[in-house]
Amino acid sequence: MKYFYLSFLCCMLLNCKQNISAVKKLDVERPDPHSFSQPQLARTTHLELDIECDFEQKKIKGIATYDIEQKEAIEIILDDLGLNIQEVKLIDDHNNESNTEIRMDAPDSTLGTAVHIALQKNTKKIKIKYESGPDATALQWLNPLQTNSKRYPYLFTQSQSIFARSWIPCQDGPGIRFTYHAKVKVPVGMMAAMSATNPQEKSANGQYEFNMEIPIPAYLMALAVGDFYFKPIGLRTGVYADSSVLDKAVWEFADLEKMVVAAEQLYGPYPWTRYDVIVLPSSFPFGGMENPRLTFLTPTVITSDRSLTSLLAHELAHSWSGNLVTNSTWEDFWLNEGFTTYFENRIMESLYGKSYADMLSLLGFQDLQKAIIELGDTSELTKLKLNLKDKDPEEALTDIAYEKGKMLLRYLEERIGRNEWDGFLKSYFNHFKFQSNTSEGFLKYLYTYFPKLEKGIQDTTNHWVYDPGLIGYSPHFENSRFINVEKQVNLFAISPSKYKLESGKWSTHEWIHFFRHLPKDSSGQIRNNLEMQYHFSLTGNSELAFCWINYLIENGIKDQEMEQVEKFLLSVGRRKYVLPIYENLSKNGRLKDSKAFFEKAKEGYHPITKNSIQNLLYPKI
Repeated sequence: MKYFYLSFLCCMLLNCKQNISAVKKLDVERPDPHSFSQPQLARTTHLELDIECDFEQKKIKGIATYDIEQKEAIEIILDDLGLNIQEVKLIDDHNNESNTEIRMDAPDSTLGTAVHIALQKNTKKIKIKYESGPDATALQWLNPLQTNSKRYPYLFTQSQSIFARSWIPCQDGPGIRFTYHAKVKVPVGMMAAMSATNPQEKSANGQYEFNMEIPIPAYLMALAVGDFYFKPIGLRTGVYADSSVLDKAVWEFADLEKMVVAAEQLYGPYPWTRYDVIVLPSSFPFGGMENPRLTFLTPTVITSDRSLTSLLAHELAHSWSGNLVTNSTWEDFWLNEGFTTYFENRIMESLYGKSYADMLSLLGFQDLQKAIIELGDTSELTKLKLNLKDKDPEEALTDIAYEKGKMLLRYLEERIGRNEWDGFLKSYFNHFKFQSNTSEGFLKYLYTYFPKLEKGIQDTTNHWVYDPGLIGYSPHFENSRFINVEKQVNLFAISPSKYKLESGKWSTHEWIHFFRHLPKDSSGQIRNNLEMQYHFSLTGNSELAFCWINYLIENGIKDQEMEQVEKFLLSVGRRKYVLPIYENLSKNGRLKDSKAFFEKAKEGYHPITKNSIQNLLYPKI
């Protein structure tokens, strides 16, 4: 994400049509360590976006016009990550335009650049003409051969955590919300979709309009442009996908409308009108992104057995925890992800039963324990409330926020009682709706709502939020299905050539647990017989392929088996899968192969994934 050049300021000076001079710098502590903006002085409230997606130059270019609120502020500060800002105008309360002065601070290697725009007392809007840079972190431009249809190119964004500033000049902090209306021009024959009201058919002229009348933070700004189509699932749910994937996705996500109903029954009405998903190309760096009204989704969730749809439940739950009530800064990231992971599990329990939901919880708890071991149980990064000053917010994106946060809420549920706890959560979402919150705000509301909460529970909760590591709490999960898996592991490990696993009804989650408990395979019999019986090298289930490949690497992978690894790394861009494989190869004597695979695959990865692997394989000294 280090895409800043000393020549950028010079280029901007040449391109700007107004005079640029120094503006007095305000010496005020930033409320968000990852945004240069000072929203308490002047803030954006509505965005009119008019852009064109230029696939030849791989640029988004156009005009961003913001309504602003200010109390005689001398300037408004925006975040910028490699943009080419060509012109800035002020618009007063009579709709008159005028030039203004701007100043660009020296770029920060992580956060980008602060754009100081001088204001007048009667300024109501700022109008910015700009282009995205060639290495915009949020954007991935795919050529036609990198897509399923092979007919048109593709573009999609990933704005979380601080990458909206790489394709739109904005106040890029989760504590700042604005509405937006967008006009987007794309090549004829392609469809565009955003985190807003969306078309369900392609436009004949390549012109699209979008409206988001509910205020959202910049990290939830999203755009996808490609050769995709729409099919409904329910009255307010549907899928966008490439024609070769669309019918599979509709079948895979058949329970989507049921998930929305289950979520509403738990914590109140769905607040965003529609809930649609778009299946993106395989290079999408994450499992899903909870962009309002349109979840961005990895194709790796399509397994033809509906076994990985808990990811859908997770992104849907974000409609309440994250999108409705948002962490004020990335230091409180657990308020988004811990609440969502808990909520996701409750949806899964409502639809598929406690045994199934607890199986998912147990896998998550294993991930949490592994993260604590890897980070160290005294690491600052194992706290829920983080101190990320002078740190990259991407450091917060670990299983700690998700699973430790979920365990805290599970602890409170068990201590308080489910009925009372559900009443609290419904009240919490309603009280803080369309606002941002902090850990302190959550705790204050919790202790106010439950004024007689035992001091021991309060102390444990505070400890869980502010201290590293885990507390001595064992959640009550029903684990009979995993106990059966462990019995099968033991029997199979004793005689892998003779014992046939009783796995006919296993879900993907039971197989994951199986792989996590397999012993070392010094003789090669375990993997040989697993491959003979189940052909894991040919599986279309990315989760199982990931488990299988890592088991091979950790048990002395053979040269002929490396073809499986290369094929996977060239066809999947989800960071959760590819980054650990590169790391595992490097740790197990295959660093040369790891680098060779990366050189072949890197142009197909999203910049976020590419940067992570680059930093792993080529660390800066």
